[in-house]
Amino acid sequence: MKQFVLASLALLALNANANINSRSDAAADYAVKTYQDAQIHTLANLVSYPTVNKEGINTPDNPDFMGFKALLKMKAAELEFDYQDLGYTILIGMGQQTEKVTIVTHGDVQPADASKWKNSPFEIDSTSEPGKLIARGTEDDKGAIATALYAMKAIKDQNITLNNRIELMIYLAEESDWGPLEEFMKTYQQPKYAVTIDASYPVVVAEKGWSLIAPTFVGSSAKTGVYVSNLKGGAFVSQIPEDASAILHNATPADIATLNSNVAQLSDVKVAITELTSGIEVSVKGMSAHSSEPEAGHNAIAHLAELFKGIELENNSDGQAIEFINQLIGLDLYGKQFGDIAYAHDFMGPMTVSPTLLKRDGNDITLSVNMRRPVGKDEAVLKQQIDTALANWQANNQVKLKNTQVIIGTPMLLDGAPHAQALLDIFKHFTGDQEAGFVSIGGGTNAKLFDNAVSFGPSMPGKKYTGHSEHEFITVEQLKLNLKMYTAMMIELGNM
Repeated sequence: MKQFVLASLALLALNANANINSRSDAAADYAVKTYQDAQIHTLANLVSYPTVNKEGINTPDNPDFMGFKALLKMKAAELEFDYQDLGYTILIGMGQQTEKVTIVTHGDVQPADASKWKNSPFEIDSTSEPGKLIARGTEDDKGAIATALYAMKAIKDQNITLNNRIELMIYLAEESDWGPLEEFMKTYQQPKYAVTIDASYPVVVAEKGWSLIAPTFVGSSAKTGVYVSNLKGGAFVSQIPEDASAILHNATPADIATLNSNVAQLSDVKVAITELTSGIEVSVKGMSAHSSEPEAGHNAIAHLAELFKGIELENNSDGQAIEFINQLIGLDLYGKQFGDIAYAHDFMGPMTVSPTLLKRDGNDITLSVNMRRPVGKDEAVLKQQIDTALANWQANNQVKLKNTQVIIGTPMLLDGAPHAQALLDIFKHFTGDQEAGFVSIGGGTNAKLFDNAVSFGPSMPGKKYTGHSEHEFITVEQLKLNLKMYTAMMIELGNM
């Protein structure tokens, strides 16, 4: 995930040298020597369950989640931890102390297109690219679950006394529905310290707010003039789309020349043009990425729309969607064409704006535009600016959008977490990076639901985050480093 290093005075009071308890250091070494292979084996078992939430099936009633829970219950018993199944949430704990440290993660995953994977996305592939463990959920977020379990086990083996209980919270609908967890948190006792292990290092103290603009385009099915049909693209809202396509009908020689000229100007994506009996199919192959860092991918939907610039299209729903993307979004990542909505924060960086999914219902097409917003602009102001941009676009194009959904997410900036410095010291100690500082990410984790949660891993700064992509992996070396740091984290926070 793209990160921005914090430069506020409130968080510059860092120790020059990391101060890690020698017992934590020794326990971290023990954890890797004893349980590195075990955590990889457990990760392979965890990813074998395709824990993708499906519409119309409650998570607790989904057989894949039932199997996943049964595995977690078996592992908890094997490792001698207490286990609570609370429906959408699993708690695996060590210790009976009154105060606790809650380690927050999730067991659900995004869908995976099996045709884009060399092996099944729900089977660990450790041979195609030596050193990598490739499968859906390895980085987001089942690798972190496996690591946390064996960090706890290493501490338990060595009879290390902790002042606080360690409680691993595994939520099962993080990717699709926070409602059940929000309800659960009304009665869950806030921990002394909370750490989400669903983001990146060094220590995440700020997260952008997940937001959405989803207009529906309504157009006739008339087939006259130059028009586009079969417009499609994207897999799910929180992924930068890798594929998009459309069929162009009744194109003139001038239109073909314009299309070819536009193709020649695009270098980041692959374009295929296929002649059909009914028209010309235009397909774009981009590169998927987590929508929190759109700069890490190449957006197939945005590039497909770009190919039709300069071609006057009939105003059916497909044509409207293409014009909307070109006029309000384009290839820009930051909403600079979308009226006045663009803004940035000195620490958290700019808001990002990405078209991620086209969904058809008869002749209607809904476009999902995923935004990640920092602090720095009032929600009501942003909502008004979005509404104004949408109204102006409709007036200028003489069309009327249907049921436009607008969601404005709340960003988080936490510059006073009492345990953030301890986590930063751990990162410095085990990586040797004495320049590391607190960071902000574009993604959003369940940290927002806790009083003082920050995020700590599992992905490294400067590396492309592969969660939500069609090539998700975690390296063997990263798992090893995570196991060291999570073991130390639990000991240090367990005694704060």
